[in-house]
Amino acid sequence: MKDLIIIGAGPAGLSAGLYAARARLQTVMLERLSPGGQVLMTDWVENYPGFPDGISGFELVDKMRRQAEKFGLVIENQEVKRLELTAESKVVVTEKESLETRALILASGATPKRLGVEGEELLTGKGISYCATCDGPFYRDQEVALIGGGDTAVEEAIYLTRFAAKVNLIHRRDELRATKVLRERAMVQDKIHFIWDTVVTRIVGETEVKGVDLRNVKTGETSHLPVQGVFIFIGYSPNNELVNGLLAQDGLGFVTTADDMQTSVPGVFAAGDIRSKILRQVVTAVGEGATALFAAERYLESLK
Repeated sequence: MKDLIIIGAGPAGLSAGLYAARARLQTVMLERLSPGGQVLMTDWVENYPGFPDGISGFELVDKMRRQAEKFGLVIENQEVKRLELTAESKVVVTEKESLETRALILASGATPKRLGVEGEELLTGKGISYCATCDGPFYRDQEVALIGGGDTAVEEAIYLTRFAAKVNLIHRRDELRATKVLRERAMVQDKIHFIWDTVVTRIVGETEVKGVDLRNVKTGETSHLPVQGVFIFIGYSPNNELVNGLLAQDGLGFVTTADDMQTSVPGVFAAGDIRSKILRQVVTAVGEGATALFAAERYLESLK
């Protein structure tokens, strides 16, 4: 039996893993993809303390991973299929095996939300993207639409100006929700064209994106915008499939916790984007990962 299993190798999971390895707990981290989580899709991180000139998302999480592994953290590439959680027992069922553990930290993160409009499912991967860092270079000298108005949307719009001839930022309100410094940067970008008070009602195309149909939410006026690519940044949905019906969640499906990151099941903790909270940033995920591990360690001591 393991002392601890950590599900997810994003900043929250890696932070917890680092502390667990240094505490010499018998720990295994399970990650179905590459370690890093959402940060891997972030071109440049400039608000993480200690890097005054900023750092690429890939480099930041790579440093986190290498630091944790330096202290002996074991990261296994396995997909978790099912959890069996009670106050007395925690079983993690993967594609390869069943693992029993005394404590569990859930750091499975979140996934970009979809618009839910006609054409989105058909054209995802064929002109529709949820990651400008991944797909921006494919749209060199082309015109694209970007949907959203928060920090991530504006950051990605600015990034896309490196490649696209024109970035149409479509937002359902009449001002951006992003922080002031990002708004200021976006406003001075000649390549960014703002379309306010507008929503996308359909993404047009059969084998590739041809354009988007728009509707002004104030006037009801409809229009069509020809573009070659569509980037969607309207928030995130929790990766909660494993814990639906097992752990308490808020109205949006994010896992609720106490201040020490413990969930509704004793010995099960949550950290990072899967958790119900007001701010989803690398810096908060890292702090929550460390807190979850500290609380898990105290929980394990109480079992002796």
